[in-house]
Amino acid sequence: MSVFADWIKTHGITEVECLVPDMSGVARGKIVPARKFVSIAENRGLRLPESIFVQTVTGDYPEEDVTNIANGDIYLHPDIGSMRRVPWYDEPTCCVINDCTYADGKPVEISPRQVLKRVLALYHGKGWEPVVAPELEFFLVKQNTDTDYPCEPPVGRSGRAESGRPAYGVDAVNEFEGLFDQIYGFCAAMRVEVDTLSHEAGNGQMEVNFNHGEALELADQTFLFKRTVRQVALRMGVYATFMAKPMQNEPGSAMHIHQNLIDKKTGRNLFADETGEDTDLFRWYIGGLRKYLPAAMLLFAPNVNSYRRLVPDFDAPINVHWGRDNRTVGLRVPESGQIARRVENRLAGADANPYLAIAGSLACGWLGIQQKLDPGEPICGSAYTRAHSLPRHLPDALEKLKQARILRELLGEDFCEAYMAVKEAEWDAYQRVVSSWEREFLLLNV
Repeated sequence: MSVFADWIKTHGITEVECLVPDMSGVARGKIVPARKFVSIAENRGLRLPESIFVQTVTGDYPEEDVTNIANGDIYLHPDIGSMRRVPWYDEPTCCVINDCTYADGKPVEISPRQVLKRVLALYHGKGWEPVVAPELEFFLVKQNTDTDYPCEPPVGRSGRAESGRPAYGVDAVNEFEGLFDQIYGFCAAMRVEVDTLSHEAGNGQMEVNFNHGEALELADQTFLFKRTVRQVALRMGVYATFMAKPMQNEPGSAMHIHQNLIDKKTGRNLFADETGEDTDLFRWYIGGLRKYLPAAMLLFAPNVNSYRRLVPDFDAPINVHWGRDNRTVGLRVPESGQIARRVENRLAGADANPYLAIAGSLACGWLGIQQKLDPGEPICGSAYTRAHSLPRHLPDALEKLKQARILRELLGEDFCEAYMAVKEAEWDAYQRVVSSWEREFLLLNV
């Protein structure tokens, strides 16, 4: 009996969701009966059009042809390690995340999961294992079908909506006790290893920390977590949103990524020596983040809304200075001993595709190590007094990635061309929208 057949029989599964994360981190794929899935998995029987990777968040496609995509079939290869029971269906259902290849067996290089695997292969070639731990923020908002109406905090057990930004308020979290109990329960069923939950600064804003682990596994968990939270929220009559800035007068939502490297043979943290001092490798890694993160910003701030989050005094960075235990910088080094020495990349929004955000951060760090880039000295005090050096909008980020040849080569030229085409198409679609702000202040005044 194959591993797939054994897993399905053991868990009593009748349906299988075959998932592929697209450029925006949206779950694409097909649902198949479990009895057919085993044959499909073993005989490359499940296909999708390659164009799913150039579909925009609006469901459209770039007007121009992208690289050499002919919209032919790609073949799905389920990753047995990603199989999980899906707890919100009445019918016994599991999901599995798939890698994609062409007919000749070559990987589909524009697949976000493959982009991360491509970067990880560089580290594995050195005998190193990147370890990451995401911190993911999100908002609970009142359900509303009118997209012109601003988002509002939902009503909790008290019968009142939140106000006053109860950061780290325990009782504020308890307003939605049943919802979070179900999130923890569903995450346990999905093997999504969330650690702590806290109320963030915004009204209705929460943060969940993941246990640290191998980069691909954590990207899978983050992808599945976002889907899980949205499903639980809908069951409870509210929306959960991972938009970077869903409410204009509230803080934005981030996906902070803690990261370090360990020696695969010894398990030693390569970012600190035996005495607890920073290693050259650690400093070079930060040097790479400082130099290349602005060019990779499209991976961390992928949507037009993303750049509304990157403003001073809302716990979001505006530059790539680094500092120790400093939450105003883009690159924070928490106070830690030798085992836990790491750097926290604070640039990514919660709306970022976790595969691409993790891949982008590791790629920039890799370039720093290869080029032995000096990060300079950590800053003291507020980084908000320093210049805003990050892209301020989507076209700026697009242009920076176009100019970053060495970064594009590392991530894959085909991927970068496809990704930029998708984001240009989304920007063009956004530019056709006339906002309520324009109608309010320009309609009768100019």
